[in-house]
This record gives sequence, structure tokens and C-alpha cells, in this order.
Amino acid sequence: MAKSARKFLKLSARPGVLYWPFEFKGHSFLFMAAFHVALLCWTPQARSSAHAETFMASVANPHAARAAAQIMRQGGNAVDAAVTAQLVLSLVEPQSSGIGGGAFMLHYDAASGDIAAYDGRETTPRVVTEELFLREDGSPMKFFEAVVGGRSVGAPGVMRMLELAHQQHGHLPWATLFHPAIELADTGFEISPRLHMLITRDQHLATQENARRYFYHADGSARRIGEVRRNPEYASVLRAIAAGGADAFYRGPLARDIVRTVRSAANPGFLSEEDLADYRAVRREAICGAYRAFRVCGMPPPTSGGVTMLQILGILDNHDVGTLAPDSAAAVHLISEASRLAYADRALYLADPDFVHVPVKALLDRNYLRARALLIDLRRSMGKANPGRINVREGRLRSPGRSLDLPSTTHFSIVDADGNAVSMTSSVENAFGSRLMVRGFMLNNQLTDFSFRPTVDGRDVANKVEPGKRPRSSMSPALVFGPDGNLRFVLGSPGGSRIIAYVTKTIIGLVDWQLNPQEAVSLPHHVNRNGTTDLEAETSLIYLKNELEKMGHNIKLRGLVSGLHAVEVTGQRLKGGADPRREGIAIGD
Repeated sequence: MAKSARKFLKLSARPGVLYWPFEFKGHSFLFMAAFHVALLCWTPQARSSAHAETFMASVANPHAARAAAQIMRQGGNAVDAAVTAQLVLSLVEPQSSGIGGGAFMLHYDAASGDIAAYDGRETTPRVVTEELFLREDGSPMKFFEAVVGGRSVGAPGVMRMLELAHQQHGHLPWATLFHPAIELADTGFEISPRLHMLITRDQHLATQENARRYFYHADGSARRIGEVRRNPEYASVLRAIAAGGADAFYRGPLARDIVRTVRSAANPGFLSEEDLADYRAVRREAICGAYRAFRVCGMPPPTSGGVTMLQILGILDNHDVGTLAPDSAAAVHLISEASRLAYADRALYLADPDFVHVPVKALLDRNYLRARALLIDLRRSMGKANPGRINVREGRLRSPGRSLDLPSTTHFSIVDADGNAVSMTSSVENAFGSRLMVRGFMLNNQLTDFSFRPTVDGRDVANKVEPGKRPRSSMSPALVFGPDGNLRFVLGSPGGSRIIAYVTKTIIGLVDWQLNPQEAVSLPHHVNRNGTTDLEAETSLIYLKNELEKMGHNIKLRGLVSGLHAVEVTGQRLKGGADPRREGIAIGD
């Protein structure tokens, strides 16, 4: 099947767009690239996996990838490199993540075999109510009505999470990890085609004074591709955190500036200095499950990513997916039906476990997943799936909730010289988050990941707004261990609630279709979130439309812009893949 999968990838590719995977200096090419990127549809490229023997970093931007590699060349480990990568991404990829947002990190300690799950998800202000996103008449706000301004801003978690992980696993001094980002902020970086495109397209960024001044010229035009942008304010922030630790972010003058910005916005929020000072990152237990002869580990709630991914794989474990061609209607149908069932459970059961009982063990029980698999008809779609009955008492108290969970996030996968690994997904939620900028970085809009409606049909929604609660996420950093028990794959992706489908299908590509990392992340996408079956436009999957519709699928063709980054560990060699839909690269020594 691996040969068939590689033939499929070759047939899917056609000449066209390069999404900034390497460094180019020809401005005529840069403008051409920007034009094509603006089409928002992916054209696969023939790219090979990166190879290394010592360490590997697959990161969403070349600047951040090089910085992570620089830290590991200095003797830093995977956590050290992750800290540096995030600080640089906050500068060069502000639309996706940053120190004003949140993240989830999986860490593998090669010496002990320990897997740690670090939760840096944002929390709600202590004074909010479940009616945060309801109008006076009780109707839910429109999405951007809620997003833009301070109302959507939660207490950021990235810096506390990185500090906690570094305290437990870091090798180089904390301040050393800030040098690459500080230097780049001081000297400036070139605006990439993707950043330029998103600045140009955004309808809300220019409405906020600080963001308008940073991203646009005085005449209102977006900063150009290749234009060098310095960010001395951000450099000053990093110097303060490098010297004073995360406390310099969560207490004192910077915290006061964050709160002032949130509360004085046109759509004011409720964040307080106490909310920032009280924020705590959490080390949780990773959740793992078997898939074929492999062991797959993911993040526990409050992200839904790990549970839902393991549910899909657990359901598919009852079928021989490896015998199906990746470009077949049978493969798309089977994976879509398994996804419907898992996403149905996600909507009902998954939320912040500190506020809601989440029956993780029951949801991942092999007998339960086997029973769910029996609901799949290999010839006909079931349509909208119903959630399973896990805990009848809890289930009667809840209704499925809905949150948009839009795709503006980043991911990086890192393996160091000692075999330690980090899989980290980080986000400000929507592109450029709340559009509020403080001292050179963007503030998140993660609170809109809650259900806007606290109740449905008289029943509570598990993912409703509550004071101090962490909104449900779809971020799905993953570690995959081979039949010998050794680490084999490190991966993850941005993409909103579609993250789960992107990562799951990539694992299927790696395990069932025996693809290398670059081939697996380049597979054309199909996604079902218990509704339409989305096929990635401009790929060969569009030719399955009629056949799938005859099987009962409601098909939509659309751009599905993931940002998968994967590393494979095989003996003494490392292979890396970076999603051609975005501008990342995989590099190593």
C-alpha cells in the first residue's frame, strides 16, 4: 500500500504554489508567491523529507526553525529549543501564536521514558458569567462581534507553561533562550508572503490602533512582502521576561498594560491583574491508546484533541485501513464515518476537567469503540451521528455544544540529540487573535472557543463559560511509539477543530500506508466533523465527489490549510516533514 500511496501523492501534485518552505531573495518570485497564496488553496509540491543524525526541528517558520536549531547546537535540549521557537514565532508569525496566547505541549524524556503533558490553555476572568457572549435579548453574538476587542481575551498561558516545562526539563539557562528572538526583533525580519496576505485580507486588524500602526503604512496599505519590520517593544518585553522569569509577564507594568488594553477596548473585556497573577500552568497525565502495533499518545482535556484522535483511531482499529488506497472513496468514507462518531462524543462530553466530569477512560474503552465501529456501514453514510451513552446520569444533564474553534494556530515538532522530544501546538485562536496588540505582541481571543450558548434545550453545555475555566480546544500534539516501544513519530498541526482530522489522517499515512513524514503531511485532506465531508480543493480527491455523494455524503470542496509538522525517529536517523500549505521547514544536523 505504501507504493500506491506514493503514486497517489505524485498524481495529486501539480505545478503552482510554494508556501515559503525555503529562503528566497528574488522579489519577483516573492510577489508571485504572495499572489498564489492569496488564492487560499493548496497546490502540493514535490518535497523530500529532511534528514539528520543528531537533532531535528520541524517548525512553522524558517526563522523559528533556525533559532531552534541554533539552541540545540549550543547544547540545548528539546524544551530549550521549544521555548526559543515560540518566542520567535510570536514575532514572525503573530497571526498564529505568541506569548499573548495559549498552548499544549507533550514532552518525552528519553532517559526515563516519561511522557509529560503541559497545559498552558488560557483561563476566563473571575468575574465573567455564562452569558459572556449573549446579547441583552439572550441571543448569541455573531463571531466577530465577540472576537474583536477585549471581551474574548483570556489570561494567556504560554509563558507560564514554557517556564514550568523549562524548570522541569530545560538544560540551558532561561535567559539564553531569549537571545535569538531579541536579536531578530531588534534587527528586523522580512514580512513573509503568508503574513502579508493575512494582513491584506483581515477586515478587523486595522480597526485597532496599535495593530494598525505596526502592520500597515500611514496610507493604510499592508506592509509589503520582503519589507523589514523591527519590533523594539517586543524585544524589551523579552528582555524583561528573560531577566525576571514569567513573573515579569504576569505581574507588574506589563500585566497592567495588558489589563488596561483589554478593559479600554471598544468591546471591553473583564481580565484583571489578579487573573494574570493567579494563572497557573498545569502538568497533566498524557493519554495513550493502541493503534495497530503502535502506541499513540496525546493531550488530555481541556483539549478535545487527544481523546477524539484516539477515538477515531480506536474505531478504525477494527478495520484494515492499510488495504485501502488513500485516493479511494472507500478510505475517505471509512475515516469520515469514524470521525462522525468521535466528533459526536466530543460535542457532548469534552470540556475543562476541572469543571466537568469527562469520562476519558470510558470514551477510550476498546469495547465501547468496537461497538461504535459496528455502527459503520461500509456502503452508506450514517449521516449525522449521535453521541454514545457513556455516563447516563451525566449525559442527561448535558446537551452538545458548538464553538467555531477557527484555524489560526501553529505547531512544531522537535527531537534533540539525546532523543528527547517536544510536540507543541500553540495559538491565539483566530488570525491575530482579538486584534489587540500590547507592547509588540497580540492578545488572544480564546474565550470564543467556549459555547456561546450555556444551555441547549434546558440542559447545560459542558463547554459553557464559567469563571476561571479553560475553553475546550482541538489542539492535538501527538507522540507515536513503535512496536518496540521506542519513540517513532512526533507530530501535530494547526487548523481549528479540523486539527484532529489532520493529525489523525497523518498518523494513518505513517502507520497504515507507511509513508515518510513529508509524504504523510502532504497527503490531500478530507475532513468530517459530524456534518459535511470536506474534500481539499485543487487535489485529486475532488474526483471522488460523485461517488461519495452516492454513498450519502454531503460533499464540500474547500481549501483546507493545515500546518502539519512531523519528525520520524528511525534508529540513529531522523526524518522531518513540513506542510507545504504553509511556510515552515524541517532542519537538523
